[in-house]
Amino acid sequence: MSPALNLTDRQRRHLRGLAHALKPVIRLGSSGLTEAVALETDRALTDHELIKVKAPGGDREARDALFAALAERTGSALVQRIGNVAALYRPRPDVPRIVLPGE
Repeated sequence: MSPALNLTDRQRRHLRGLAHALKPVIRLGSSGLTEAVALETDRALTDHELIKVKAPGGDREARDALFAALAERTGSALVQRIGNVAALYRPRPDVPRIVLPGE
C-alpha cells in the first residue's frame, strides 16, 4: 500500500474535470466496505487510475467515513465527493496515464 497522495488544489481541479464524465465502476452494497470491495477497487485503480465509487444513500457522515476508509485501504486520494458518489485517484505504479499539472 502506498502512502496517502498529497494533491494540490490545481491537481484536484484537473482530476475533478476528468472525473466528471465517468460513470461509477464500483458500487458499494449494504454490506459496506468488504475485503472483496477493497480488492476490486484496488484493481480498478490499477487499470484506470481515476474511478468513481457509488455508495448507498443514508447517513452522510457514515458515507464520508466509508469513502475515506476505502481511499486509505487502497492508497488512493479522495478527489471529491458529491452526494453518494466519490472520485478516487491513484497513479499507476509503472507508467501513469494521467499527467497532473505541476509534475
